[in-house]
Parts: sequence; C-alpha cells; structure tokens
Amino acid sequence: MVLFEIARRIGREIGLGELTGASVGGASDGNFAAAVGAPTLDGLGCVGDGAHADDEHIRVSSLPERTALLAALLESLLANP
Repeated sequence: MVLFEIARRIGREIGLGELTGASVGGASDGNFAAAVGAPTLDGLGCVGDGAHADDEHIRVSSLPERTALLAALLESLLANP
C-alpha cells in the first residue's frame, strides 16, 4: 500500500489527478514478487483496452503521462530507499 500512496502523491503533483486502484484477477509477474512479500505496484504500463484480444490497443496519447509517472516514481524511490 505504501508504493501506491507514493504513486498517488506523485500523480497529483504532476497533474494527473487522483490515481485509483483496483484489485483484479489475472496473471502478472507482480504475483511472484507479491507472493514472497516484496512490495509490488502493478499496472504502470500503457493505458488501453482489450488485453490479449484481437482488438487489443493502447492509447498513444497517454504515453507521455504514464512515462512521467513512472520516471517520477523511480526518482522518488531511488532518492528515499
């Protein structure tokens, strides 16, 4: 939960508004990290729809904001280990 709160703060600071969370089923490499107790934040990739379907797509217009969020999150975590 700590990682998500950091991401939420950064989202607000860089003008993305309030980030929301969700718990969903499915498979992710994050499951392996979380299973051994490592702090895990998933879902930082592209915004899109239709995962693994014929109509799968990403919103290219969202790439700059997602990149900014990830870069700021990494910078914050590296500065405050």
